Formats: sequence, C-alpha cells, structure tokens
Amino acid sequence: MTDQAVPLPADAKAPVTRIATPPKLRPLTRLLPFILAYPWRLALTILFLLISTIASLAIPAMLGGVVDQGFVEKNLQSVANYGYLIVGIAAIMGVASGARFYFISVLGERVLADLRQAVFVHLLGLDARYFDTHRVGELTSRLNGDVAVIRGAVGSSGSLALRSLVTIVGALIMMLLTSPVLTVAVVIAAPAILLPLVTFSRRLRGMSRRTQDALADLSAMATEMLGATRTVKSFTQEKVQSRVYNERSEASYQAEVKRLFARSALVAMVIFLGTSAIVFLVWWGARSVFEGTVTAGQLAQFLIYALMASGALTNVSEVLGTLQSVAGSTERLVEILDTEPQIEVAANPVPMPVPPLGTVAFEHVDFTYGAESGELVLKQLNFAVAKGQTVALVGASGSGKSTTLSLLQRFYDVTGGAIKVDGLDVREVSPFELRQRFAYVEQEPTIFAGTIAENIRFGKPDASDEDVEAAAKAALVHDFVMDLPLGYGAIVGERGVMLSGGQKQRLAIARAILKNAPILLLDEATSALDAQSERLVQTALEHLMRGRTTLVIAHRLATIRDADTILVLDGGRIIDQGTHDQLVSKGGRYAELAKLQFRHEIEG
Repeated sequence: MTDQAVPLPADAKAPVTRIATPPKLRPLTRLLPFILAYPWRLALTILFLLISTIASLAIPAMLGGVVDQGFVEKNLQSVANYGYLIVGIAAIMGVASGARFYFISVLGERVLADLRQAVFVHLLGLDARYFDTHRVGELTSRLNGDVAVIRGAVGSSGSLALRSLVTIVGALIMMLLTSPVLTVAVVIAAPAILLPLVTFSRRLRGMSRRTQDALADLSAMATEMLGATRTVKSFTQEKVQSRVYNERSEASYQAEVKRLFARSALVAMVIFLGTSAIVFLVWWGARSVFEGTVTAGQLAQFLIYALMASGALTNVSEVLGTLQSVAGSTERLVEILDTEPQIEVAANPVPMPVPPLGTVAFEHVDFTYGAESGELVLKQLNFAVAKGQTVALVGASGSGKSTTLSLLQRFYDVTGGAIKVDGLDVREVSPFELRQRFAYVEQEPTIFAGTIAENIRFGKPDASDEDVEAAAKAALVHDFVMDLPLGYGAIVGERGVMLSGGQKQRLAIARAILKNAPILLLDEATSALDAQSERLVQTALEHLMRGRTTLVIAHRLATIRDADTILVLDGGRIIDQGTHDQLVSKGGRYAELAKLQFRHEIEG
C-alpha cells in the first residue's frame, strides 16, 4: 500500500483543479493535484484524524455521566467505570493522533518537494525571453521562500484546519443531542464571531503578498551584489549598497510587522468574542439547571463541547491567517507555472537526420527582441555553411553576431525568414534534439561551483573518467589539473573563481569536446585573454574544430584568418563576405580592421 512521486516532464505543468473556493483562497486549489497524487497517505491521514477527533468528542460525554451518575448520586463505582472508559478512549486518541501527525507531516514534505521540483522544471523549460525580464534572485526567492511558506498549508496548518472543522461539526452535533435549547443560543451567537473573522481575514492575503514581494526583492538584490563582490569593492560601493539593502530590509520588515499585527488582532478578536460567548452560555446554562430543564452533568458536558468548539474556532482563525499567507505565496508560484514558453514545440517534431549532416542555413532572417521596440536586430540575413566549413562573423558590437548564434540554438524564434540545420527548419524539430547538434563555447564560459571533472562532464553526464581525461588532454587542461593537489577532484569555486581566464576557457572547450557535437559555436572565445593564454586556447580550439562545422564570432581577426568564409555584419546585415585574403584585397570595413589590428600586432 504505497504511492510514489511521478516526475513531471520538462514541458509539463501541474493540472488545474477547479472547485468552489473563496476568491482570496482560490490559488490554494492549485495545490490539490500535488496532494491528490498520494491518495493512500491522504486517506490514512483523514482516517486517523477522524478516529482521534471522534475519540476526543466521546470523552465529554463520559464526563457528563461521571457528574450525574457518580458525583450527584455519590456512586464511586460509576466514577471508576467511566474512568476505565476514558482511559481506553484516551489510548485510542493518542495512537490515532500520533499516526495522523506522522502521515500529514510526511505528506506535507512530499508535496513541498514535488512542488519545488515542478516549479524548477518549469523554469528550466521557459525560454530566454523570460529570463531577460526576470531577475534570478527574485526567482530563487520564489523557489525557496514561497515553497517553504506553503509547507504550512499541507502540514501542520492543514491538519489543524481539518481537525478543527471536524471538531466544530462534531461538537455542535453533541451539543444538539445534549441540549437543543442551549444549542440554539450558540447558533445565535456564532455569526457575531464568524462575520468579523471572515471580514478581517481577507485583508491578510494582500499583506502576505506584499511581504513576499518585499522579501523577493531583498533576496534578488543580495544575490546580485554577492555575485559581484569584486565589482562592488572596485567601485567602493560597499556603503551605498549596504544602505540600499538596509532600506529594502526595513521595507520587508515593516510589511511583515503589519501582517503580524493584523493576524494578532484577528486572534485577539476571536478569543474575546469566544470567551464572551462562553460566559453567556454559562449564565444561560445555570438558569436552565435551576429551572430543571437540564442536569448538572448535561450542563458540564455541554460547556466542554462549547469550549472545544470555541477552541477549534480559534484554531480556524489562526489557520485562516496562515492560509492567507500561503495563498499569496502560492499565487506567486502559480504565476511561474502558468507562464507559457514563447518557443512553441512542434506537435509532431520532425526527426533530425542520422548521422548528422552538420549544415546550417539562414534564409532571409529578420529578428527583433520585442514587438514594443519594433527595431530589427537582424535584417534579411542570408548565408549557408556546408559540412566541415568554418564561417566567421565579424562586426562592431551590436551588429547582431551573438544574436545569430542564439537564434541558431532557438533561444528565440525568428521574426521572419527561416533557419535550417541539417536541412530542417529549426521550428519543425525538437529543441532538445536540435541543441544536441551544437557545442557552444561562450566568451565568458559558465563554470559551476563543483569539481573540474564535474564541469567537464557537464557536456556528457554519463561520460567515463577516461573520456573526461581524454577531453581534458585535447583541451590542454590535463597538465594544469595534474599540478593541483586534488587533480580532477579540485573545487573550482563559484563561477570558477579559483581558475584563471584561460583555464576557464579551456575547461569550457574540454566540455565541448566531450559533448562531441557536429556543429561548433564559438562566441569570441579568446577575446578577453592575454597572448600566452590565447595561444593555448587557440591550440585547444584547433583540436575541437577539426572535422566539425564551425561558426566563430571574433574581434581578433588573427584567429579567423583561415576561415572558409568571413561574414562582415553591420546593423544586422551582411555588408561583405569572402576569405581573409579576398576581403583584405577588396578593401572596405574588414580591410580597415585588418590593417589596424595587424599593424598593432607587428608594433607589439
């Protein structure tokens, strides 16, 4: 009798469940699919909750018998008999309560893990445009902080809410059976407690959303600044950024204080109104005893049920406050889960040819980053790369070189025209299969905070140690790794802070070699290196480029002199193309750049 988590595919979203729910709590319905994925745990939780609650409701009935048949009639044996029953009921209640706590806690943690996984998987499935407009720190805050807040909805708060509701219903039934007259008084007094409770609790959700937004803003800033500590110190911005952080921290604190004050006022209101109602019931009950309409035992029994209902109602008020906070956090996560990738995957993707052809073609491609800007970044871009050819892209910053490589990997979709890889339109094939055809080496390579071996193996997670070492040797990484105390197990630090620029670049090349993709994309892979590091990286790149179709973005023209074709871009258009010698002899923009750079090299 087990149930297991079913991992969601990368393009999957949690299903939407629609039930009748107050608008302020409606986001919580999105948690139901995660909870209902574990029916046995949920069923056992409800079973043990009912057993423990029914047992707790049985005890006051026994106490009423103790008063009427024991104390009033002065029958010690009756007191003992009821005592045995109460002890037995308490044992059942204890076991059921422990089991209920265990199952609801495990369910809560399981739902928490599944929800976090679903949000993370969905984030990885979103396209580049989403991350262009959302800060990573703010998304991390949602992924961690908001998911942690939701733990209360399916853990302790969920259990408390269910138990309290069952207690209220059960207590009202037992009160009605004990004394219909006194129950009518309770029903009359109940709206005086419930209406202020419902009205006041609605304010909490908005407060909770503001609190989480302020916290996310604070987290985003901390992530950004701590990730750029050297820049902060270089520009002596420690005091300025500390002041900004303190201001945002204070805003987060004030938002939380307002929410806590509202919750405290809500609890105080419920306690006051509940206590006042109990006092009224005691007075009414005493009058009924004096009139002989109820016995002393029945009054005692009724008051205990009333106290249980009042306590449960207080618990419900606290839970409602918690659920308002949870609803705010859930809403922020639902915004992520409801965000659709703008890169649409074909319903029936066309399989890419095997073995790969290694060809690339841009056919009259237009592109703009946003409809609101309206400005085309690429205009009628038209070129083709045959298998094994090396094509270089040259041009000033902003001419569209890096955009070309992004479009080729389908991080964005073209505005007009078509891009073809191995003869197929990239929009007709699976993005996953498409991107397996490329090995990408960036100008500033992404190095993860793990070991050297883990960073190389990122290109092929199932690669053996021998394959990793072979790729490292080809990328000229092996020698400097062997000088490290831990070798391939050496920690490189966050973003490779323990490595030099050239070492990081060669590590990225080793990763690309290990991937062994047919098409190589190089985005200014040597532009930020000194002469010695550049020579080493260039040698490693020659190993990588051998036998592969290659597109190179370069500022240093010396690195692309042997390219089969050089495309000169300006303003998103190809203004010239040819080999290095052809472009130099032709004159024009490229010839001017070549003359300037090679003269500096000679003078150097």
